[in-house]
Amino acid sequence: MTLTELRYIIAVAREKHFGRAAEACFVSQPTLSVSIKKLESELGVMIFERGGNEIALTPIGENIVQQAQRVLDAANQIKEIADQGRDPLRGALRLGVIYTIGPYLLPRIIKSMIERFPAMPLILQENFTVRLVEMMRTGEIDVSILADPFDTTGLDTLPLYDEDFVVAVPKKHPWTKKQQIASVDLKQETMLLLGVGHCFRDQVLEVCPEAARFAANSAGIQKTFEGSSLETIRHMVAEGLGITVLPRMSVSLDDDPLLKFITFASPVPNRRIVLAWRKSFSRDRAIDALREVIHSVELPGCKKL
Repeated sequence: MTLTELRYIIAVAREKHFGRAAEACFVSQPTLSVSIKKLESELGVMIFERGGNEIALTPIGENIVQQAQRVLDAANQIKEIADQGRDPLRGALRLGVIYTIGPYLLPRIIKSMIERFPAMPLILQENFTVRLVEMMRTGEIDVSILADPFDTTGLDTLPLYDEDFVVAVPKKHPWTKKQQIASVDLKQETMLLLGVGHCFRDQVLEVCPEAARFAANSAGIQKTFEGSSLETIRHMVAEGLGITVLPRMSVSLDDDPLLKFITFASPVPNRRIVLAWRKSFSRDRAIDALREVIHSVELPGCKKL
């Protein structure tokens, strides 16, 4: 029995598909399948039920996978203890960040991280919140920059900053003369939102009460369209297809030839950005170093915490 075999069964349990699990583990499907059959033979039990396209855990398999995860967590903790003993600021820091933060925050901090902590390179992973949380729990990454709220089971968190939201409208929109917008006004407009799975979509619907109320039925917001990224939505707004809400750090309030960015009237909707890491992660000084760098750079429209 090896740690690699344990990683394989955890991946199959997560993906419920041998092919996808092999891709996630960066091995061929035959390699993964042979390793799992070898482990099942060694243990004398079937871990997975194989039938058709569906892969399911057997009752004993569920217990084995849970224990395998605990073993991998303990193995990762041993490595982290060793790293901590050598130098917590030496060695790669695997950093996850959600799609609506990465393009706007990372360019501000990477250079400073390299200059101030050259022995601690960042290995970056952009993904959805749910996936990054899962990757922290399984030890695939060390720490993430996320937006509240999310499931913090098994994780520690530290607040970084609160980021205001702004409204983006096309240059020819009647609102371009406005200095501020009340969230209630959004219900009369065609709203462009990120697709399901992006936490920023949920945050916009949550912190803009009118949007949340009317998005659920046909009587409120006239239309909604979904985009795959903030940049896609920004271009759709520029083409006059609707308006949207964006995080402040993703925009410049200076003159834009195609868009007008308008602040919200008080109370201004915002989101809280936090650092999160699994409780067993022992490089506390690395966490402090990352937070220190983030707080040292300019964060437009944000209140540092």
